[in-house]
Amino acid sequence: MSKDTKGYVSFVLHAHLPFVHHPESDDYLEEQWLFEAMSETYIPLLRNFKKLVDEKVDFRITMSMTPPLLWMLDNKLLQEKYVHYLNEHIELCEKEVKRTAYDARLNELSKYYLKRYSNDLYLFEKVFKRDLISAFKHFQDIGVLEIITCGATHGFFPILYVNEKTVRAQIAVGVQTYKRYFGRQPRGIWLPECGYVPEADKYLKEFGIEYAILESHGILYADPTPLYGTFAPIVSPGGLVAFGRDMESSRQVWSSINGYPGDFNYREFYRDIGYEADYDYIKPYIAHDGVRVNTGIKYYRITGKTDQKDYYNLQWAQDSIYKQTGHFFDSRVKQINDIAPYMDHPPIILCPYDAELYGHWWYEGPDWLYILFKKIYYDDCNFKLITPSEYIDKYPNIQIASPCRSSWGANGYNEVWLNPLNDYVHRHLHKAGDRMVELAHLFPNEKDELKRFALNQCARELLLAQSSDWLFIITNQTMVDYAKKRIKDHIGRFTKLYYELKNDKIDKTYLEEIYKKDKIFDDIDYMIYY
Repeated sequence: MSKDTKGYVSFVLHAHLPFVHHPESDDYLEEQWLFEAMSETYIPLLRNFKKLVDEKVDFRITMSMTPPLLWMLDNKLLQEKYVHYLNEHIELCEKEVKRTAYDARLNELSKYYLKRYSNDLYLFEKVFKRDLISAFKHFQDIGVLEIITCGATHGFFPILYVNEKTVRAQIAVGVQTYKRYFGRQPRGIWLPECGYVPEADKYLKEFGIEYAILESHGILYADPTPLYGTFAPIVSPGGLVAFGRDMESSRQVWSSINGYPGDFNYREFYRDIGYEADYDYIKPYIAHDGVRVNTGIKYYRITGKTDQKDYYNLQWAQDSIYKQTGHFFDSRVKQINDIAPYMDHPPIILCPYDAELYGHWWYEGPDWLYILFKKIYYDDCNFKLITPSEYIDKYPNIQIASPCRSSWGANGYNEVWLNPLNDYVHRHLHKAGDRMVELAHLFPNEKDELKRFALNQCARELLLAQSSDWLFIITNQTMVDYAKKRIKDHIGRFTKLYYELKNDKIDKTYLEEIYKKDKIFDDIDYMIYY
């Protein structure tokens, strides 16, 4: 550390989507969640990481890549569907270039989108060879990116721990999936929904996890009170190092009132030609059942709190990026100057966000990171970028304190995932969890191939039902029917297999059919529930 480095800033992006895989149909809109994230978040991040490396800018960033996301990115059918999605977008963009010829500003934007989606296709096919996982792995292997893991299906530990073996399985399969794709042991975990309970510590340690990311109050309400708040990690009595989210930097990005993504020059998320173009014209490019949906082609900027939106201007958006990276940079310099004198080692300011904020929700987000990282590298400054692992290695002397039970959901605890809208789900999840443990004890190290297949499929179905995303969606009242269907399907499949195993009457055709649909965790071993 050079003598003028007084502290560190650590960006952690949580890349996660629930497992959505429907080989039985092309009609599932929910598969587009993945395709939008690939075009708007993952590919732009990879493109900017490459630019930084090519420009010899030394930077550090941390990303969790969750097991469902990894299995989807690795899925040949979903890769094929993504190429189809891009080709459809390119075709629509070509039509848009002709349609908007009457307006120079609109026409320039339609050409921009045509170039952007064409470039996505070129990168995905020719540069990445359809393999985004290896592209991210490359940046980890050269030392600029740290990839961390997550629970197997983002199951919410503070409720699942009623049966601790279900939490242990979430962690075990999360680590196993990580090793499969990255060829090494993960050092950190993004706890699903940042949901912390001390009961999970022993399992995190069992599977080699050194640290976790917590919401601010998980650290601030620790016992004893941490000396340095969220500006230094703490270590639990169980040996888990915990980093807390910095509130000031989070507010600057997240705040709906004055957060950066609300800048009037940025792209307006809610104005999309999928909803606004002539119906017969747009019909081939929206949902199969004719429902209007986002196409990703958005011509307006936020403009202000008005329905009279102005056209998006790429240069103005760039100007705002430069202004805001400057503000973020200056704020961290001041923050570190203010706190460093009171600490016995340099502070760390942890900035965790959903990865999909960068690009999908906040279109300019990946470019904002790119400009910010260059600025930190080239400008005179009192801090450096660091990963949590590097920080632990440099400053291993960490205060022992018990973190507070917490999550990053609204109001900080469990109510997003346990409330009158979704509470009926938990008795089914808990019952299935108990039954899975029962099956592992009834059939320990089963030798019969068909039974093993059924037992492993039971484990898959349970994990998929436990995804916190379904509970979150029900609370937020967005794609409620789909979320409820997914819970019902997985619990239904699990229960049918459970009784077939107990009655020694396994329907092999049914088993093969659901395995094709829920094709995740090929290497799972149901004995993790023993």
